[in-house]
Amino acid sequence: MRTLWRKARIATCDERMQVHAPGAVLTRDGIVEWVGAEQELPAGTRPDRTVELAGRWLTPGLVDCHTHLVFAGQRAAEFARRTSGSSYAEIAREGGGIVSTMRATRAATEDSLVEHSRPRLQSLLHEGVTTVEIKSGYGLEFEAEAKMLRVARRLGTEHPVTVSTSFLAAHALPPEFGGRADEYVDTICSDWLPRLAREREPALVDAVDAYCEDIAFSSAQCDRIFAAAGSLGLPVRLHTEQLSNVGGSQVAARHRALSCDHLEYASEQEAAALGRSGTVAVMLPVAFYVLAEKQLPPLQALRAHGVPLAVASDCNPGSAPGASLLLAMNMARRLFGMTSEEVLLGVTRHAARALGLARQRGSIAPGSAADFAVWSVDTLDELGYWVGFNPCSMVVKDGAIVLERPI
Repeated sequence: MRTLWRKARIATCDERMQVHAPGAVLTRDGIVEWVGAEQELPAGTRPDRTVELAGRWLTPGLVDCHTHLVFAGQRAAEFARRTSGSSYAEIAREGGGIVSTMRATRAATEDSLVEHSRPRLQSLLHEGVTTVEIKSGYGLEFEAEAKMLRVARRLGTEHPVTVSTSFLAAHALPPEFGGRADEYVDTICSDWLPRLAREREPALVDAVDAYCEDIAFSSAQCDRIFAAAGSLGLPVRLHTEQLSNVGGSQVAARHRALSCDHLEYASEQEAAALGRSGTVAVMLPVAFYVLAEKQLPPLQALRAHGVPLAVASDCNPGSAPGASLLLAMNMARRLFGMTSEEVLLGVTRHAARALGLARQRGSIAPGSAADFAVWSVDTLDELGYWVGFNPCSMVVKDGAIVLERPI
């Protein structure tokens, strides 16, 4: 099937960040064949079908590169405590937080986790998200972690979305390993990671993640996990510098991590290290807002050192209880001072790079996947402007229209 998408204003989000107005895209069997100004469409083009977009904006399908979308239960009572003055760290040290969600997720069946997670994924899809990263990390035992990864894979097969999985067993210390964090890390490295890496039909793990924080795992422990991942040929990414600076960014840079996420307490030195390693800095403004944080990520330093900036929803039941990448885009602009172009690239090209998918997703260029979001807006500045209103009127996945709604 060869399709011509025409009468659009196109933001390619590729390395040249071109805008074609009016523009056209020619796709064949789910792959972009040609993109450019409509008047430059190659002579003799004979599509099997033509889709008229009536002057709407066409961008790559959005990429949500950091979510904890698969979980059971909720933590509304903890949110009430935090709004009354308790801190995230205090609640975690008392046995709440991640460990609270762990108990609910361990008890849930695979089918029930799919059904609980499905509405959150559909919410993202309706906002133009065609690629989403999903982490484990609420099982904290081998079978429960594997169950979460299987659910993520099922969601990707049952919905028109590309799912990238991250193994996040180093999210929190489970109660059965209380006081034995090093032993838990040894178990992850010597047992769980090799077993999961052997899974092939389908492969369960695309990358390995960890939480490097004073309430989670030390930089030395994360270094060991990343070395084990590297020995198995698995890329890594890291949550770090969210609540304090414990040296996590330096670990991420040393291992050339795909991404380093949060970074509120990162310094210029960390920004320089990430710039040298080519690691993407992922901004998570919804968590910043929900936790009422005051320390802003060092955006100027990250820019100065050429660190690619991504933006993600961080969908999770504790620090970011929601499933809206559009809201994260708005908050990245309003709270972090990111520009509209930074935010758009942060949910397209740079987000795809944070997942190791930059060649296939996140831009409109010959050879890339025909994943598009169509927007009923006047200007690109409106992406990250609206709050509580979704201007996405069409979603295209691998060349097929998977969602269309009048606006």
